[in-house]
Amino acid sequence: MACGCSSTVMAEKISWYCALFLTVMLVLNCCESGTSEFGIEVMQENMKKGCDEIYVVREGETLQTISEKCGDPYIVEENPHIHDPDDVFPGLVIKISPFYNR
Repeated sequence: MACGCSSTVMAEKISWYCALFLTVMLVLNCCESGTSEFGIEVMQENMKKGCDEIYVVREGETLQTISEKCGDPYIVEENPHIHDPDDVFPGLVIKISPFYNR
């Protein structure tokens, strides 16, 4: 009978840990969506300000999103070190010349 009791206690502990894990995941998910909304506001502010001439690619960005954000439709032509427009990675340094500065 002692073995049955200990397995019940173990099952209860496991279910509590699962419940705790799910609660933490829900809280983190809520925090992440709040950050996402804030990130959109920051991105809109950056679009108003423009971009520096030297730009470092961030995670999740593509040449298309950078082009729209910075107002430079000719990023590939101005950066001969970019051989494949689909091969853009965080940390890549590119030159930006906004269209309105030409």
